[in-house]
Amino acid sequence: MSVPMSDSAAMVDELYGPLYRFALSLAGTPAVASDLTQEAFFRWFKQGGELRDPAKVKSWLFTTLYREFLRTSRQSARFPHHELDEVESELPAVAPEELDQLDGALVMAALQQVEETYRAPLSLFYLEGFSYAQIAEALDLPAGTVMSRLSRGRDQLRRHLRNRLTAEEQKLIPFAAAKAR
Repeated sequence: MSVPMSDSAAMVDELYGPLYRFALSLAGTPAVASDLTQEAFFRWFKQGGELRDPAKVKSWLFTTLYREFLRTSRQSARFPHHELDEVESELPAVAPEELDQLDGALVMAALQQVEETYRAPLSLFYLEGFSYAQIAEALDLPAGTVMSRLSRGRDQLRRHLRNRLTAEEQKLIPFAAAKAR
């Protein structure tokens, strides 16, 4: 069964944002997130029309994106890519408008420190609003494993946030302070 082009455009409009945010939470960089999102849609248009249940398009796309992330992660582990951290001093200073986004950037940076196994369920649950069942389907895991990974992932995220925040900031953010006691 093939999805008509008009339905495909609506599907892309509806799912691009959530897929991109999921990819960004996994990959940590906008360029890689864009590549992963485009690859998921490319595969959908190439072979997704063969999906038996059209209601599962969303989970198919998230599963495809996650598997592509795992594949590229394995590849980059074998062939590492080195960032250009040496030019950090040449980058422009942070503009005042960008300061509002620093809290989100702090959480995303802490999320990148969470083990990959736990990062995907956390991202789907908190950033995309997936239910346990939807996460289980998208990641091809039992629901109990999803709940366990969410719990362990939250603990790791709290720990990484605590390490990044000052004592004063921890008092202001209940999430980070919850495990500090």
